[in-house]
Amino acid sequence: MGVLDRLVLSDTAWERMAPLIIGRPDQKGSTGRDNRMFVEGVLWIVRTGAPWRDLPEVFGEWNSVFRRFSRWSDKGVWRRIFDAMS
Repeated sequence: MGVLDRLVLSDTAWERMAPLIIGRPDQKGSTGRDNRMFVEGVLWIVRTGAPWRDLPEVFGEWNSVFRRFSRWSDKGVWRRIFDAMS
């Protein structure tokens, strides 16, 4: 069993979450390469408690994922997602 076998976002959860994120293809400016996989990577860190440096490469380069996570935190994206999903 590999990392991709343990993804946690259902299609329904992603559909609720997707309109709340930044960097969507329907927005001006740069877009995230793969927003869903990025969120899965953050969830992997949260679930495992692993340091960012141990993030599997399938989610992207750990430092890029961490910097994006930090930007979303500063802009309140995680708060919006948490409020909508809880």
